[in-house]
Amino acid sequence: MNTGKSLLEFVGQQIMKAVRVKEFGGPNVLGVTTDVPIPKADKGQLVIKVHAAGVNPVDTYIRSGTHPVKPPLPYTPGSDASGVVEDIGENVSNFKKGDRVYLSRALSGSYGEYCTVNSFTTFMLPNQMTFSQGAAMGIPYFTAYRALVLKGQAKPGDTVLIHGASGGVGLACCQIGRSLGLTVIGTAGTAEGLHLVLNNGAHYAFNHKEAGYLEKIKDKTESQGVDMVVEMLANVNLQNDLQLLNKNGQVLVVGNRGSIEITPRLLMGKETSVKGVMLLYSTEDEWKVTGAALKSGMEQGWLKPVVDKVYYLQDAAQAHKDIIESSGAKGNIVLQL
Repeated sequence: MNTGKSLLEFVGQQIMKAVRVKEFGGPNVLGVTTDVPIPKADKGQLVIKVHAAGVNPVDTYIRSGTHPVKPPLPYTPGSDASGVVEDIGENVSNFKKGDRVYLSRALSGSYGEYCTVNSFTTFMLPNQMTFSQGAAMGIPYFTAYRALVLKGQAKPGDTVLIHGASGGVGLACCQIGRSLGLTVIGTAGTAEGLHLVLNNGAHYAFNHKEAGYLEKIKDKTESQGVDMVVEMLANVNLQNDLQLLNKNGQVLVVGNRGSIEITPRLLMGKETSVKGVMLLYSTEDEWKVTGAALKSGMEQGWLKPVVDKVYYLQDAAQAHKDIIESSGAKGNIVLQL
């Protein structure tokens, strides 16, 4: 007799709905299943009932099998989420059941009804922020802060170019940069994107699809160049970035999708440098410091995640396609549970 129940239900294992990847490949490998075991909290961990999950470009790289991180198959994708604390593991004292939180580095994947996460990558979500906004916090804001402050050591008065500023990380850089007293220049590829960049902290915005935009940036700095570039697509822009730097300037590479030939003499001429930024290598103390800085931004009101599109869990494949192939980024993409 077919009861409609899975074997997991018969043996008493609690199960949930989640997106699963059974083989690496294109967006079509993402499929929703309803018999995934609900993960349990280990020492120092939390179980979160997920209300929204952030979709980030890195999720697509991991899914395709081209990223250095290759989780054992099958797996549930996703790093970022927001929701409510459902269960608490040993040695966790700073959260209680029912707390509204946002998180990054979900241990069991965030594209599901529940996920596990280390307590040190979990943070309180203020009541004035929606769960969709909370899901847009993790990778975008922690990467932006890591680039500008922890690696770039930006200081008030510096001029920073956010090369590709209308996406999630770019807008976070604009907001954080403005709060730090930087002169923020952003680029985008559409009129809507330029408007969004200016509304989120940039002093100036230029269309990187228009001929001559690099000269306009140089003119805006009175030919001095910028102190820092936060680069979202290094395989396209790195050579140009090096030409835009001031003496001792630096490029912080946040995103890259291929290879590029550069002229090393550009580094020598002004003693500039290129640094890679990888959130994966953040220490527990760096998570704590960044979380405190972002909390202050929420309290002061300048930190406001921009959510462009919200998809249902079953539309995860379309979300992955759109975040890579859309003609102009306009904030963050989120899955709603």
